[in-house]
Amino acid sequence: MNRPRPLSRLLLVLAVSAGSVLGLVGPATAAAPYCGLTWGSSPETDAGTSASVAVTGVRAGQHACFDRLVVDLRGRPLGGYDVRYVPVVHRDGSGAPVRVLGGAALQVVVHAPAYDTAGRPTVHVPDERVVVPVTGFRTLRQVASAGSFEGYTTLAVGTRARLPFRVLVLPGTAGDRLVIDVAHRW
Repeated sequence: MNRPRPLSRLLLVLAVSAGSVLGLVGPATAAAPYCGLTWGSSPETDAGTSASVAVTGVRAGQHACFDRLVVDLRGRPLGGYDVRYVPVVHRDGSGAPVRVLGGAALQVVVHAPAYDTAGRPTVHVPDERVVVPVTGFRTLRQVASAGSFEGYTTLAVGTRARLPFRVLVLPGTAGDRLVIDVAHRW
């Protein structure tokens, strides 16, 4: 009479158990996006131009999942923008580097001047290193001016790290608003 050997029985039990466990495990799925955000960190641009728009203010706010930077404009429509991470933001006109706090530098170029047709400033910035205070924000570390030259205004935005962002143009009664949201994490 053939009696099952203990080693054969053990191997059979292990094989059946492994098959059961493997059969219960489903296919791998991607983790749900943070706060439902599906943004990336690639450049966002709009190449339009407009002669009737001027920057009138810059402000920032905190939200549950992201920090927000808003560039207020007089006139419509916004001519265009270019928002991207760069190793160093450079000052308009001179090309001098504008260093900012944080682990990454987000360059925000607005296709609108920060001065009127007579060359007078349309936005008051007492300290170019602190266009808008962001102390205590989770993602934004510094918002500095990189100048306004030949119809373009550039901001140097220091962020905690290279994080996902999105760009929106919101219409308003007095003018458009360029909105840059930077997520708190990936």
